[in-house]
Amino acid sequence: MQANGAGQGQDSELSCLNNSAQNGESSSAGEAHTNVNGLSTTNNGNSVSNNDGIPAPAASNNTVSSDANSVKKKKRLSQSEEDVIRLIGQHLHDLGLNQTVDLLMQESGCRLEHPSATKFRNHVVEGEWDKAESDLNELKALMHSPSAIVRMKFLLLQQKYLECLEDAKVLEALQVLRAELTPLKYNTERIHILSGYLMCSHAEDLRAKAEWEGKGTASRTKLLDKLQTYLPPSVMLPPRRLQTLLRQAVELQRERCLYHNTKLDSGLDSVSLLLDHACSRKQFPCYTQQILTEHCNEVWFCKFSNDGTKLATGSKDTTVIVWHVNTESHQLKLMKTLEGHAYGVSYLAWSPDDTYLIACGPDDCSELWLWNVQTGELRTKMSQSHEDSLTSVAWNPDGKRFVTGGQRGQFYQCDLDGNLLDSWEGVRVQCLWCLGDARTVLASDTHQRIRGYNFEDLTDRNIVQEDHPIMSFTVSKNGRLALLNVATQGVHLWDLHDRVLVRKYQGVTQGFYTIHSCFGGHNEDFIASGSEDHKVYIWHRRSELPIAELTGHSRTVNCVSWNPVVPGLLASASDDGTVRIWGPAPFLDVQDAEGLNAWTADGDLGAEDTTSGIQEKNTKL
Repeated sequence: MQANGAGQGQDSELSCLNNSAQNGESSSAGEAHTNVNGLSTTNNGNSVSNNDGIPAPAASNNTVSSDANSVKKKKRLSQSEEDVIRLIGQHLHDLGLNQTVDLLMQESGCRLEHPSATKFRNHVVEGEWDKAESDLNELKALMHSPSAIVRMKFLLLQQKYLECLEDAKVLEALQVLRAELTPLKYNTERIHILSGYLMCSHAEDLRAKAEWEGKGTASRTKLLDKLQTYLPPSVMLPPRRLQTLLRQAVELQRERCLYHNTKLDSGLDSVSLLLDHACSRKQFPCYTQQILTEHCNEVWFCKFSNDGTKLATGSKDTTVIVWHVNTESHQLKLMKTLEGHAYGVSYLAWSPDDTYLIACGPDDCSELWLWNVQTGELRTKMSQSHEDSLTSVAWNPDGKRFVTGGQRGQFYQCDLDGNLLDSWEGVRVQCLWCLGDARTVLASDTHQRIRGYNFEDLTDRNIVQEDHPIMSFTVSKNGRLALLNVATQGVHLWDLHDRVLVRKYQGVTQGFYTIHSCFGGHNEDFIASGSEDHKVYIWHRRSELPIAELTGHSRTVNCVSWNPVVPGLLASASDDGTVRIWGPAPFLDVQDAEGLNAWTADGDLGAEDTTSGIQEKNTKL
């Protein structure tokens, strides 16, 4: 890493000693010095040089050979090597191993930081503000932006002012405010706030209002961290720089890990720095853990509840089955069967608090059913007209309203009793989603687009335009990304804010059947979709090629749902009448990284592997 120094003319002064010190040479004509473990030795005042000009010990009767006794020329350190030594030295210094740091700097010929920076650091830590302010004049010549001196001086004087107040030295604090801070003519708004602290009655009140740790090591260390940001790293290293670099390396490895599906921990204590990060495919939901066979016809939809403790499945057999999810064993048990949907159940939506479940039917269904999941009672059976087609639904984040619609031009907003609150004419709805602002409803329509509708001011705008029919879509938790299943095209990822197509995922077979895909895993790093070739496809969000193809279903997979609480649990519903629950390998050896595919330099995937219940095709297209 190239250090961001203060200037070419000062490089040797700022980070390392002169070249002769690095090369082990001596400027003294009368003495030859060798440096062993930082200790200097002299050879009786006699100086002998080899062909490289390096002083060597004088010959003696005990000499075995000139080669053995000659002092080897020290390797000149590159800039990156100097940086590494300084980083190690800083880390050792933070650990309190100061003698080791001194030896490291002496033997390497490097300097941890500029002497002026060391002096400045000590004066700040000791609270000697006048001396620290004087040090700034020495540091000014070493800085890229001399104007930053004003900001640094302001931070110093602010600390000085607060410490005077805490010590009840009100007159001294007032003098700092009037005669030192105000003349800087910098951040006058902050000076007004600081002046208000003069009214604090005691030290605790001051610390609370100023959100300040108080006089002492903690606040001065935090101040020093802020001050260091204005100094070039060749003068003073940024605080805890080695830990920062290591943490970035760990985070990058995790981001590039195809199967990383656990919560990101930014701390270094949870990982080993001795090995590259690697998650095994066996930890990923690629293996059939359970097959639910209670439905007696095609299963059109499945959806986990928001708290992850239940799964609802809807079928052509006119029933909705609610399953209880054991979040520890990952096993599902039948909880309730909700019956009476004459047209079959093709779509389900959980209320934000998971109290209610709305069921919709296929194109010729003019009604929707709102169930109380806890009691199993039907709260509302809504139908505005027999000519309606209510095939999709989405809950408002307030849990008190929902929107519904269909391809015959119905688009309603209703309350929990099915009362019509608003309607939008002429919108042939294919799929719906309510955004987190509680005002905007996204609707895909028969014009191959997604539009945003605001029911408060009755405005609408185009957001996504595709060239083929949008069969279904879903939105990420943060409302930024939309995942579309597009007829004859497959799965597309759109950025709703920038209104751009981000990625087209490959592999899935998508005709004109309605297939529902989903985001999943920790941080929603993964995407899953059913397919007409009877498989479930899983992609890492950043890669167009699938990282897993799950086999087991014998007919079209209509819908997939990833558990929002248990990232290793995935459900799929199929025309074969079954629901499959996918999870990690039943006998997981966490040390086994077999099958883990590393990323290549250009971000594509490599290798092809096939295991029981899973096929992976990662060859480049």
